[in-house]
Amino acid sequence: MEQLEFFNIVSPCVGVCSVDEKGYCKGCLRKREERFGWLSMTPAQQLHVIKLCRQRYRRKQAEARGQKQTESLSESEPLTTDAQPTLF
Repeated sequence: MEQLEFFNIVSPCVGVCSVDEKGYCKGCLRKREERFGWLSMTPAQQLHVIKLCRQRYRRKQAEARGQKQTESLSESEPLTTDAQPTLF
């Protein structure tokens, strides 16, 4: 049985309506179908879309952190080839 919502679920739109290379909105990270079908979705579907947007945001942030780490490694001193430094 689906739980009833007392209030409408607010759209995650932030007013930055531009699409990236993967087809997600750069502002709210929704797909085209999710943006255009928002008003016809049930509250449970809307909550699911918001959950997906949060996951996409976290993934995007993790990718950005990974790129920064890669850039910092390439700019730093070369890594040593020794698997373990000498202990003595």
